[in-house]
Amino acid sequence: MNQKMIRIEYHDKVAIVKLDRNVTNALNLEFVNELTETIQKVKRDSDIYSLVLSSSNEKFFSIGFDIPQLFELSRNDFRVFYQAFNRVCMELYTLPKLTIAAITGHAVAGGCILALCCDYRFISEGRKKMGLNEIKLGVPVPYLVDCVLRQIVGFRNAREIMDTGEFYEPEKLFQMGMVDQILSLDQLLVKSIEKAQSLGALSQDAFAMIKRNRVEMLEAQVLTKLEEKEKFFLKCWYSDETRKRLKEAIAKF
Repeated sequence: MNQKMIRIEYHDKVAIVKLDRNVTNALNLEFVNELTETIQKVKRDSDIYSLVLSSSNEKFFSIGFDIPQLFELSRNDFRVFYQAFNRVCMELYTLPKLTIAAITGHAVAGGCILALCCDYRFISEGRKKMGLNEIKLGVPVPYLVDCVLRQIVGFRNAREIMDTGEFYEPEKLFQMGMVDQILSLDQLLVKSIEKAQSLGALSQDAFAMIKRNRVEMLEAQVLTKLEEKEKFFLKCWYSDETRKRLKEAIAKF
């Protein structure tokens, strides 16, 4: 029996979903599929009003793609993974319930993407970094989060974040609007749950429609072009330049 990579706890009507795949929470197909199933379970549960997405450790929220494992996949197997990743991001972004990312540690690349797909982002103070370094690996930022990031931080900040591929610490993240609060580690989950309970106590139907109004145009835009964007990402992933960059990344992984 495979070991579970997602831990789920309940506080009243709040589901606490913790990523729990070793220390880095590197994303592979099994991990992504388990997260998708967990989100769908929360979606179906009428007794759950809110979801807090966090990590089981304080070093990493998620390092992003499991590059050493994914690098070895055939084009078709990697396509299956990448489509599953885009699917879980859309599931999280459009979930008709309040979502909060409680970012205990570094949230980079795919980890940053998961956080950005939540409604709110609270981060632990200290040297905890977030960012989208896809350009440094030779691939574009996945289309959904490209659009979501512009919605959250505005065109100029989004351009800087995606064009440079830099990682940022909490104060800069707050200044740019990527996170909503900076909290001490011991208060991070507490305050995230409090926020989830506070907003979750309001009308669920009204919140679901407010959120639907916020996400539906972007969802429709992304779905119209998603197949084309996925094909281009795969083309980049298997290009000679990107393979070289990925090998360099693997050496540091």
